[in-house]
Amino acid sequence: MIKNVIEIENLKTYFDVSKGFLKGGKHVVKAVDDISFEIAQGKSLGLVGQSGCGKTTTARSITMLEEKTHGNIKFFDENQNKMTSIDDLSEEQIKNFRRNVQMIFQDPYEAMNPRWTIKDTILEPLIIHNIGTDKEQEEAVIEILKTVGLTPPENYLSRYPHELSGGQRQRVAIARALIMKPKFVICDEPTSMLDVSIRISIMDLMVSLAKDLNVSYLYITHDLAVARYMCDRIAVMYNGKIVELAETEELLKNPIHPYTKRLISSIPVPDPTYERKVYEITKNDLEDIENLSNNKDELYDTGNKHYVSTHKIEGLI
Repeated sequence: MIKNVIEIENLKTYFDVSKGFLKGGKHVVKAVDDISFEIAQGKSLGLVGQSGCGKTTTARSITMLEEKTHGNIKFFDENQNKMTSIDDLSEEQIKNFRRNVQMIFQDPYEAMNPRWTIKDTILEPLIIHNIGTDKEQEEAVIEILKTVGLTPPENYLSRYPHELSGGQRQRVAIARALIMKPKFVICDEPTSMLDVSIRISIMDLMVSLAKDLNVSYLYITHDLAVARYMCDRIAVMYNGKIVELAETEELLKNPIHPYTKRLISSIPVPDPTYERKVYEITKNDLEDIENLSNNKDELYDTGNKHYVSTHKIEGLI
């Protein structure tokens, strides 16, 4: 039986923001507003939506880089052989959690210390967690460089980030995350800053590594085409909420929520003669969604493991 590696239950992350000097006071920004999902071992979930919808805040909340306001984040603790809430972790268990949950950022250059060599950059997690002898650590660095396609590894160990191309730097970032042999990796737009010619090679690498290492991904992107290539399931996010969640092909072929339909309509098509269906959002569309269920606290199951939010959505029309 395939077990979940991560379970998110009713996650909320709110921020108090000043209204400005003249207006005074504060208002609450609901960056992440009551979302739930789970990811099974070896599987990947794409979190898709426009900039500012709460995708990165979700990632930062899961990794404890941002303090959540409410909700439960559980991960599979192999030592206890059960799902464990991060709220109940001891200091030693938090260290184990950080070892098993890694993150690949959008800009690999900003995520690296420019004064460190590639060897130092990849070694850092092993040193922090006191894993292996000096010799074992060096062997692990060489092996992971081979795994991510930076060969021969000896050509990269003493180089600095500015001496590498964007694609090579992202491979180093992937190597740094995977050297810990994590169970779960959050990928925050890892290819969006790369040239198209390099992007596909990085995506192929990540798909291959997920299969070979049995790693689970939360793949954050604004690009549905990328999510389709990378992910088993897709969750569409809008204004801090997940509005639709389904298996990848099911969601793309049978979108239900008006916002999902709008996203699909915006996917670029290289053939100018191709006429695709354009979804126009009307007031009736929004009312139809709201009338699907009276329970606004959970996603409504339409069948085929296809879930849709029935919350009232502002700003779509």
